[in-house]
Amino acid sequence: MRARFRTLATVAFALLAPAVQAQDRPNVVLMLADNLGFGDLSTYNSGTRGGMVTPNIDQLATEGLKLTQFLVEPGCTPSRAALQTGQYSIRNSMSLVITPGAGGGLQDDDVTLGELFKSVGYNTTYVGKWHLGPEPVSQPQNQGFDQWLVGFKGTSDSSVYSTNVKALGMSDEAAEAFGARIIEARGPGEPSYVRPYDFDYRKQIEADIAAVASAYIAELAQRDDPFFLMIGWTRPHFPNDTSAEFVGSSGAGKYGDSVVELDHRTGEVLGAIERAGIRDNTIVIWISDNGATVTATTVDEVHQGDNGPFRGELGDAYEGSIRTAGMIRWPEAITPRDSNEMFAIHDFFPTLAKLIGADLPDDRPIDGVDQSAFLLGQSETSARDSLITFIGDRIVAVRWKQFRMYPVEITTSNTNPAEGGYMGMMLETAGFPQIYNIESDPKERVNLAHAGAGWTLPAYMQSIATYLTTLEEYPNPPAPNMTDFR
Repeated sequence: MRARFRTLATVAFALLAPAVQAQDRPNVVLMLADNLGFGDLSTYNSGTRGGMVTPNIDQLATEGLKLTQFLVEPGCTPSRAALQTGQYSIRNSMSLVITPGAGGGLQDDDVTLGELFKSVGYNTTYVGKWHLGPEPVSQPQNQGFDQWLVGFKGTSDSSVYSTNVKALGMSDEAAEAFGARIIEARGPGEPSYVRPYDFDYRKQIEADIAAVASAYIAELAQRDDPFFLMIGWTRPHFPNDTSAEFVGSSGAGKYGDSVVELDHRTGEVLGAIERAGIRDNTIVIWISDNGATVTATTVDEVHQGDNGPFRGELGDAYEGSIRTAGMIRWPEAITPRDSNEMFAIHDFFPTLAKLIGADLPDDRPIDGVDQSAFLLGQSETSARDSLITFIGDRIVAVRWKQFRMYPVEITTSNTNPAEGGYMGMMLETAGFPQIYNIESDPKERVNLAHAGAGWTLPAYMQSIATYLTTLEEYPNPPAPNMTDFR
């Protein structure tokens, strides 16, 4: 049986809070931004970036739980895998970004959010970017979602691939291998071709994602069964050329214009929820998959992304890579507030399972923790106090309470231009981890390993030991690697 878990009796749903009744299971709309940094939204940066403002997302943050310590994995594929499965991405061999021409991705025996919601009778739809494997078995329509619309297989910058491959005299079929096509699937099986995902359509795609998502909300609001809608936005991932109405809108270059468009499209989806009359019983989750790129890709996008007060960027193990924007609104059950409690992207899987009355799979480790009591105000504190970060087959960071511990150091390359993140370099330490207090030192400038913080090492070792113990019964598949082929 593909989804190896049982459905709980829906009466269990009523135990969560008096306002939550089994016959009124909430709709869930989960929106996922692409490479948006902690400091890119005005709700997090207090409007200090001039015309680069995000009023729709800001309002959403004030109406729900705004997380200031929302933690993810250091890349598009790893974070999306963690979100879908509730597991560290290395457990599914997705601890590196799936690149053009590479295989890997979700497999038939993985259990996803889509399957979790289907198990308790939800209508499920995915719109937009996926990036969890190029083969049909890995795609949303075969991973618990009833349909996949405005879809593409890989990274947001695959929009430039068709131009590049044709310049090399390669065929349209070669472009397909790089994911440079918009596809859709209305039911399981192979997806259908819709149109090229070329540079011109890059400017239009966010509008189409918003329109399709809004139409779905309007349609499903008329039905009795609840729905789960996941939206994979493409902004502000490079390239950030927007539709004409947003060019120059931010005063902060292409990147800023892209963030402004992302906010506008988010507002369109939120407006659809309002017009449908389902606001009170719809959970809206708005998150980013990882921090922004800082050592950026092109001259007109250099240093545009902002990871707030934290060092690091997309692809490395530092706080700026894995701490980003996160907010959750549910008017019927979540009291609006800001919180600096720790919440990881892995936690949505068990938390949503509890909220909708679904059981978790019991044949695999789940690294997420149930945060429903924290969300519903039954606990003032998060259920999480630690997190491990992986790149490929390496443990590259351990978070415990406010301490960040690194067994390796990631630095910029010696190339021209110098690049960090996934394009950077990984250096070994001399056998002891570096230790930083992220609360007193958000830039991680002062290594406390030899300055009185050695007492944290037992917690560091225990976190790793607990994870390693799970591998005895549930060994990981081979980790992805693009440089070592031994």
